[in-house]
Amino acid sequence: MNDRQRDHFRNILLAWKRELMEGVDRTVHHMQDEASNFPDPNDRATQESEFGLELRTRDRERKLLKKIDSALERIEDGSYGYCEETGDEIGLKRLEARPVATLSVEAQERREVAERQYRDREDGF
Repeated sequence: MNDRQRDHFRNILLAWKRELMEGVDRTVHHMQDEASNFPDPNDRATQESEFGLELRTRDRERKLLKKIDSALERIEDGSYGYCEETGDEIGLKRLEARPVATLSVEAQERREVAERQYRDREDGF
């Protein structure tokens, strides 16, 4: 991967991170503004359900932020774009589709097949 490509992916990752962080700020403000103690139990339950969904979404985004930070570190140390399992280059098309990818398509497919086989076994072993 050349310097121009690394810069391209760094910019994608930084923009994605910025967008996610803005979402976190919006969530905090939304929950502060909308936090009400509704007298009706149904209204309270609806609000709690909405807040729960929003917090689960933010938790997934928090995990994604860790992956983005890890990808940015790999760009800096020169290991970005290489499969963690095989050491082969991860294709540019895969990185465009999933900039935080750590496995090549082939390695990811092998992992998914192994997970399916393990999950499908009745004894779990």
